[in-house]
Amino acid sequence: MSGTIEPRAVWLTLCLFLVLPAAHGEEPATIEVTIKDHRFAPAEVHVKTGKPAFLEVTNQDSTPEEFEMLPLAIEKVIPGGTKARIRVRPLGPGRYEFIGEFHKDTAQGAIISE
Repeated sequence: MSGTIEPRAVWLTLCLFLVLPAAHGEEPATIEVTIKDHRFAPAEVHVKTGKPAFLEVTNQDSTPEEFEMLPLAIEKVIPGGTKARIRVRPLGPGRYEFIGEFHKDTAQGAIISE
């Protein structure tokens, strides 16, 4: 039967598109960060250069903290006992520091893009 497409070929092609993620369609990495005793843990996190990521920040303190990353214009208040998901755009290689605005002296950290 020339000129027709077999249903099996269509099905296999569709399965390949669903199972094999495209390089640009990969989900951003999620990195867990905890605030406890007004400190970030881990204090340094690593991301792949040129790839977006999410920081899943859990505030285990009873008081709020403001996650602030001035170089990327990110500010997010995280009430005590809650979580926040913060999107980090693709970064060039380097070190990008962040702080807890309400406890600058202890709440300090950095994203290392490599």
